[in-house]
Amino acid sequence: MSRRLTLASAALAAVVSLTACATPAPAATAPASAPKPDFGALKHSFGARLGVYAVDTGSGREVAYRADERFAYASTHKVFSAAAILKRDDDLNQVIKYQAGDLVTYSPITEKHVGTGMPLRDVLDAALRYSDNTAANLMFRQIGGPAALGASLRGLGDITTHVDRTEPTLNEATPGDLRDTTTPRAWAADLRGCALGRGLTPDDQKVLLDMMRANTTGATVIRAGVPAGWQVADKTGSAEYGGRNDIAVLWPPHRAPIVLVLLSSKPAKDAKSEDKLLARATTEVVRALP
Repeated sequence: MSRRLTLASAALAAVVSLTACATPAPAATAPASAPKPDFGALKHSFGARLGVYAVDTGSGREVAYRADERFAYASTHKVFSAAAILKRDDDLNQVIKYQAGDLVTYSPITEKHVGTGMPLRDVLDAALRYSDNTAANLMFRQIGGPAALGASLRGLGDITTHVDRTEPTLNEATPGDLRDTTTPRAWAADLRGCALGRGLTPDDQKVLLDMMRANTTGATVIRAGVPAGWQVADKTGSAEYGGRNDIAVLWPPHRAPIVLVLLSSKPAKDAKSEDKLLARATTEVVRALP
């Protein structure tokens, strides 16, 4: 049975895609008093490639650095699979069954429920709060695979992101491979649309953001770079070639939210990822959007 009981809602869910979501405010320049972020120095300090895009949804002010370059999105895609499921109005209490053969690397929650299955709500929670990879693949299965997620993103107006593989192969992140990549600017527009725009109902946005607020994997990245008193709803990701990502909605006290996307990588396949790079980049963004 649908979570929403009216025929009108059911009809709307059948015909409206994740679209309508995001109509970002026009960009505005930062005030002259705002310090200019030195992302180049951070890049050299950590020996990493860094992409940054942030927008203050109240003022329209932006911070961008290599915002149109491609990066592997890694586990940050889980936000958008969850949003697609919420948009479909699937029954979150339905039990999703799977077997031992469905388990993939890093599945701390789903590995405990092999054979019995999990309610769909718990699958979303495992993917968003614990970055459980089998849960991510179960979400892919629920919506129809990577191609279906790509179609949902195109419904948001995203003609940039490539969605091609499932977990864990989407984390290979080979330089020059366009598969499973996005740009900071495109990913931020998608996040803004799903979390703050018109693509999801307020109730569905609350489900999504409550899970992201309770994320267990993000303490050392964006959350480590914001001032005390700010609220953060985020989703991290890690990939080969030192890939480390975090995407978030930030709520400064008494202000409109800020949407922030940080994507990074390194030249060597076995390079160590850098949480401190993203934490310090966050601090630079916060200083630039006073």
